[in-house]
Amino acid sequence: MCGIVGIVGLSSVNQTIYDALTVLQHRGQDAAGIVTVDKNAFRLRKANGLVKDVFEIKHMQRLQGNAGIGHVRYPTAGSSSASEAQPFYVNSPFGISLAHNGNLTNTVELAEGLIKKRRHVNTTSDSEVLLNLLADELQETRSLTLSADEVFDAIAKVHAQTRGAYAAAAMIIGQGLVAFRDPFGIRPLVLGKNETPTGTEYMVASESVALDAVGFEVMRDVAPGEAVYISLDGQLFTRQCAVEPSYAPCIFEFVYFARPDSSIDKVSVYASRVNMGAKLGAKIQKEWEDYDIDVVIPIPETSCDIALEIARGMDLPYRQGFVKNRYIGRTFIMPGQQERKKSVRRKLNAIKTEFTGKNVLLVDDSIVRGTTSEQIIEMAREAGAKKVYFASAAPEIRFPNVYGIDMPTTNELIAHGRDADEIAKIIGADGIIFQDLSDLVEAVGMENPEIKRFETSVFDGHYITNDVDQAYLDHLTQLRNDDAKANNKDIGTNLEMHNVCHP
Repeated sequence: MCGIVGIVGLSSVNQTIYDALTVLQHRGQDAAGIVTVDKNAFRLRKANGLVKDVFEIKHMQRLQGNAGIGHVRYPTAGSSSASEAQPFYVNSPFGISLAHNGNLTNTVELAEGLIKKRRHVNTTSDSEVLLNLLADELQETRSLTLSADEVFDAIAKVHAQTRGAYAAAAMIIGQGLVAFRDPFGIRPLVLGKNETPTGTEYMVASESVALDAVGFEVMRDVAPGEAVYISLDGQLFTRQCAVEPSYAPCIFEFVYFARPDSSIDKVSVYASRVNMGAKLGAKIQKEWEDYDIDVVIPIPETSCDIALEIARGMDLPYRQGFVKNRYIGRTFIMPGQQERKKSVRRKLNAIKTEFTGKNVLLVDDSIVRGTTSEQIIEMAREAGAKKVYFASAAPEIRFPNVYGIDMPTTNELIAHGRDADEIAKIIGADGIIFQDLSDLVEAVGMENPEIKRFETSVFDGHYITNDVDQAYLDHLTQLRNDDAKANNKDIGTNLEMHNVCHP
């Protein structure tokens, strides 16, 4: 998962982009980058690391200009090299820089087509392929100054060729900012503005919380297939560029990735999680009629709102039984299984008094590999719990994600080919219960009835783009397994040659 930001302002935007990226840090901790436009030239800084570590004062001073884009990243496949940090850049036509959230499912085919057109792709990133595809279409305009219609025509041609998930923001030197979303709206993108005494500033971002943090007003979500073009003189243009757009946002955004204070596609993430808790609590009461649960304890932090609603509905005490170290990154995106296991105990510590002599219900947003769940259950028992039950706010994850979420390969998913009893035995739980998919869809969808379906492939194996076959999944396995990530982790970390403005 990644986070993107784009701004056309009336004064320097470097600090605003930086601040927006810090509140999108949850979407990616692998790398960060900012590109600004100053005096008809790009100013770029990108590197591996957190936002606060990538950008020093000297970098911010060089990132001058009233327009720019930013990106936070973690890799979904293959290399986590600094050379694949975003935004990417091409010098023709005009000079274009692009930041992308998502994953293209026909990257190999597109890259081969670009090579035939003598376009060079320097990394293994699908985002660089998307950038070159856009550049190639804009090259056909032959205009020195782009009109909004020419930009939208290029985006329409990009839509016609690409498959998969993408929300992207691109700066075009001397022209403006263009942002666009795939025809299913799988990955989120929101548009906002800031009215000033001298005019209007515009901003796009992955989540509404980024706009809130920098004082921009949310206008609306960018529709599936829609493109937004903001000229450097502050004119806003929008157009639907897809032939048959259809809402199918990724439901895992609401389960796990998005911040609770965000709104995506008119759905409050917080409200959707409260609804998940109500649905799951009702299922527990129905299926575990004779439950002997003494206390409900969330595994922080995504599941806290869910667990609180479960406790309320079941009339049980709710307690914070784990303290989280906020300076440890996500465990399921770490490169090796042993490293993930070590990280769990660095990340969480149990409050023994909340476990001693009690039957506890642990609540988490989901179970992926099961490694973290197993370790946490072991910690609960060591803290004195008599019985440990486990509830997942999401259904069993049985299939890999192909649309920009770094989930393991099929064989590494604990729920693949196993039922609940088998999963409970592996992770050491006295009982386990999963949310029904229909309840999850209803929990999120009730906040916006306009959305008729969601992208739910990790649960049911139905890929919304209808282009994912076993050959593609096998290819993904080669890119995503732990050995591949370990081999690619440190490849090509010298970024100097890619910077327009050297650090």
